[in-house]
Amino acid sequence: MYSKLIILNFPPEVAQKAIVCQLTKKYDLLFNILSAKISNQKEGYMVLELSGTKSDYNRGVRYLKNQGVTVSTPEQQIFKDVEKCTHCGACTAVCPTEALYIKRPEMEVIFDKEKCSICELCILTCPSRAMGLFSEHTETAL
Repeated sequence: MYSKLIILNFPPEVAQKAIVCQLTKKYDLLFNILSAKISNQKEGYMVLELSGTKSDYNRGVRYLKNQGVTVSTPEQQIFKDVEKCTHCGACTAVCPTEALYIKRPEMEVIFDKEKCSICELCILTCPSRAMGLFSEHTETAL
């Protein structure tokens, strides 16, 4: 059985549709939702573990892309630049997996990489740009 983590980004026009359920029905794939969120603008993202035969996986991913869903893989990791972090806590408010949280009573922002789903919301939210992407292939910050 082939299994892979994928990150799906849904534009507003398809965020409310039951697209992911079709992966099981039409393509005989199993999915485990690791993280999901729909924003106020009705855009959405989802991190899935997708399992099945490699052929069914490829057909399922093609289906998602044909529906307007952006599909990517977590070949990058989120990192926290401790020198830039001001511990404002903005990132903790958007982190769906609680990989970023405030340690009390110190009021220090802690980053637990093991819980990170690589949704990248912290990067967009961080005012001091302390959160970033690290590519495993190039081993350099992006």
